[in-house]
Amino acid sequence: MIAFVKGITAAITEETVVVDVGGVGYELYASGSALREARVGERITLTTYMQVKEDGVTLYGFSSEQEKQLFMRLISVSGVGPKSAVSVLVCMSADELIEAVSLADAKRLSKVKGLGKKTAEKIILELHGKISAAEVMGANPDPVKPVNADMGLSKADEDAVATLQNLGFTRSESIQAVKRAKEQGAATVEEVIFRALQGSV
Repeated sequence: MIAFVKGITAAITEETVVVDVGGVGYELYASGSALREARVGERITLTTYMQVKEDGVTLYGFSSEQEKQLFMRLISVSGVGPKSAVSVLVCMSADELIEAVSLADAKRLSKVKGLGKKTAEKIILELHGKISAAEVMGANPDPVKPVNADMGLSKADEDAVATLQNLGFTRSESIQAVKRAKEQGAATVEEVIFRALQGSV
């Protein structure tokens, strides 16, 4: 099993990165963040997943172990193969994927080329509640701002978020639900919670 590849980036395509490791070129189907990191002629380290089939071996490359774990979650879903999973991580960042799953946003997921509405719904059904906001922070290579500053939560918003968390929602789900409720015109804490619950069912 090849756990990672470290070497010089020899070539980049829309889907792959070729890494020269001691004179041997390893071609990897890469996630979006891995593709963005790669620079021809510069050193790169990619965490990898190796698929072994009768017709050959295929490598998939990721910018971090956390991103690879998201990939592993995706391929655990029936009907989602490695190429479909890496396509998701090319079209969506880690935090966008987790947000889509947390909010059961099948429409957003189905925009990934080759995924389709039924597969998107299956991903949400099987992974909802299994992917946490902590994984977003681990998989996102960019610095993550504190949630309050990022979302501009008021004290009333925080009260609504706390109430939703007490009802069993994760903090990430609660924040997104409160944000949507306010966008729909909710003003008081009670209205925010009511609309948030409606949108989360």
